Amino acid sequence: MKAAIRLANESDAMQMLAIYAPIVQQTPISFEIEPPSETEFQQRIKSYQQSLPWLVCEINGEVLGYAYASPYRTRAAYQWSVESSVYVSVDHRQKGVAKALYTSLLQLLRLQGFYNVFAAIALPNTASVAVHEAVGFTPVGVFAKVGYKFGVWHDVGWWQLSLQQERYLLTVDCASIQSVSPPLPWLEVQKSALWNEALNSGLLLLRV
Repeated sequence: MKAAIRLANESDAMQMLAIYAPIVQQTPISFEIEPPSETEFQQRIKSYQQSLPWLVCEINGEVLGYAYASPYRTRAAYQWSVESSVYVSVDHRQKGVAKALYTSLLQLLRLQGFYNVFAAIALPNTASVAVHEAVGFTPVGVFAKVGYKFGVWHDVGWWQLSLQQERYLLTVDCASIQSVSPPLPWLEVQKSALWNEALNSGLLLLRV
C-alpha cells in the first residue's frame, strides 16, 4: 500500500469532483447548489495554487480526500488570514484522512507565514466540528440563518486557529508594535528543507 499526501494537480479534478459533487447535491455542507464542471474545478485548482497549497491524500493512486486554503478576504490587512476546507470520500471517513490532510496543510501554512485560519461549518455537522477541534480550532461565533438550501435556512459556525506566536518590537517611546512579514508564496516555501517534512506530517495519522 502506497499512501501519500501531495499537491493536487488538474488531473485530479475528476476524482475530487466524485467526492465533492454528492456533498453539493445531497447535503447543506456546501452552499453551492450545482456541482462545478470538470473544467471549472480544474480552474479552481490552478487559481488557488497560485498562492496557497491544495492537497490530496491518496492510496495507490486513489484520492481519498482533499484540503485547501483560500484567501479569507481580499483587502490587504487580511493577507495573514486564510479560510480552510477539507472533504473526504464517503467510503474513507473516520479513518483519519481529514485530520491527516489538515495536519499537513496547517504545517505548510505556518511555513508560509500565515497567522490565522478560519473554517466555516454549516450547522449541524458534528463530524466536521470534531475534526476541526481535534487539530486545534476553537469556536468563535455563529452566523444565524445565513444560507438557504433545500428549503431550509442554515446557520454557519466559525472556528479559528492561530498558527504563529505574536511578535513585537519596542519603539523609542516604549510602545510595542508587531513586526509581521507578508506571507510567502508556497512556491518559494517549497524550496525550504522543511517543505517535505511539513507535507508528510499528517501521514502517520492515517488509519487505512
